[in-house]
Amino acid sequence: MTQRAADRASEYSPDAGAAWKTFDAGALVNRALSALRAYDPGHDLPALRKRFGAAIAELGSNENPLGPSPMALDAMRKSLAETFRYPDPRGLSLKTALAAHLGVGVDRIALGNGSHELLILLAQCFADLEHSVVFSQFGFAVFPIATAAAGAIALRVPAFSREHASAPYGHDLDAIAASVRDDTRLVYLANPNNPTGTWFDDAAFDRFIDRVPGNVLVVVDEAYSEYVDAHGLSSALRLGDRHPNLIVTRTFSKAYGLAGLRVGYLVAHPSVVEVVERLRESFNVNNVALAAAEAALGDAAHLAKAREFNRAERDWLGAALAERGYRVLPSQTNFVLVDLGRDAASLERHLFERGVIVRPMGGYGLAQTLRISVGSRTENQRLLDALP
Repeated sequence: MTQRAADRASEYSPDAGAAWKTFDAGALVNRALSALRAYDPGHDLPALRKRFGAAIAELGSNENPLGPSPMALDAMRKSLAETFRYPDPRGLSLKTALAAHLGVGVDRIALGNGSHELLILLAQCFADLEHSVVFSQFGFAVFPIATAAAGAIALRVPAFSREHASAPYGHDLDAIAASVRDDTRLVYLANPNNPTGTWFDDAAFDRFIDRVPGNVLVVVDEAYSEYVDAHGLSSALRLGDRHPNLIVTRTFSKAYGLAGLRVGYLVAHPSVVEVVERLRESFNVNNVALAAAEAALGDAAHLAKAREFNRAERDWLGAALAERGYRVLPSQTNFVLVDLGRDAASLERHLFERGVIVRPMGGYGLAQTLRISVGSRTENQRLLDALP
């Protein structure tokens, strides 16, 4: 409130100014949100773009440097004429295209404002104060947020150690399965995982889900699935018919290059979708996003180009970092996790001052690591040149 507004308010109530200063809605927040903190987006990128201009290397948000499909861009332009209309609340055209693409029924798909929204909705729909949610120590940051938003009991399972050769910091599926309790409603997994880039193969997941009771929902976030090229790793979707408690979430933000439009989806048993639809905001995916996602889905050539670019550039960047003495964890995503073996804050600041934006992982409990997105060759070379 400005001083002028405060003075005007005090004309009507002598105590108005004091009340404004002492009021705290945080004291009124419900139990579920009392443990929640706002999402930390990292640096103020719009301000940094003004500061550094074209010299900035944005390697902190796991975006696709190739951008969207030309077909998606064309669909966006055409859809702008309809932005005065509400979007289709069912998103039926996109869902129909997804159903054909994935080989599932339309009734098994729900759309979200990114997969982030869907992960939150699942906890709000199925968990509460009396139920627990299981997730890995270094799993996706949204998992504990979703759990807290539902007021549920968080069961955070220790990950593999830093020294574990096959999957440092990865999901310990045996420990996760053993942590499921009678009151567990949800298990969250990410495969491949953000922020570690680690993964578990099909055989390991098959063994895991066979151990989980059928009344526990197993959510597998596959945000980076289009980048996968590891032998023995496909998708949890192949088990959907056999395990009705399985839910897979995906996004158009990564390989499809539509991060700015915010559109994701889940694939689940029709009864799961029906429950999610009760709480999902009616117009959560806008006209432009619906049109762009459907067009992007139809451009297989652009997706193949993005996949090949990422594979080659990730390998090149990882090798270049390793040559400089950095420990680069194996990755099946469009980023690499660099383990310094010491606090990474000083290196992150050093890069920041030179216009190279990477993501420190202290918020995940990985203070000795930096997550570095696979950018364009120019951005990646700028990173290497800025290293001390």
